[in-house]
Amino acid sequence: MSTVEKLQQLLATDLDQLTQLNRLLEEESALLRESDVRAIEPLTQRKNALLDEIRQRARQKVHLLVEMGYRPDQGHPSRFIRSAGLTGLHAAWQQAQTALENCQKLNQQNSKIVSHLQTRLARLTDIFRGSSGQQKLYGASGQQTSVGQRNMLASA
Repeated sequence: MSTVEKLQQLLATDLDQLTQLNRLLEEESALLRESDVRAIEPLTQRKNALLDEIRQRARQKVHLLVEMGYRPDQGHPSRFIRSAGLTGLHAAWQQAQTALENCQKLNQQNSKIVSHLQTRLARLTDIFRGSSGQQKLYGASGQQTSVGQRNMLASA
């Protein structure tokens, strides 16, 4: 099997798994909106397994491209593939790149949902601690912390 055929095969597998990842991210988004934490854990494990496989293939693709004469300091690999006149390989590369960008967008949306849920949880915790009306400062890690005296409403 030639190097180009190996790259085509790796890109086809990438595209398949990126499609799976896209579905998982959409499912994760729905679960986050429903706050179904128990269902998110197995989904996260599947997502991480897919990401590991995609990363492993990315290394394989770089090695194959280097065998073909690509140098990483020359810029993006798609530019090298296009300049080599490999139109079929370039089209497959672009499809995989587009699928990856879609996954990145979905992941950013899910990250925003998680951030919103964390902020909401922090507010509720402040209310239970009796510090909801106090001034807030940002700590070294970027998290808000209350300043002033606290009045406990309840303790467990």
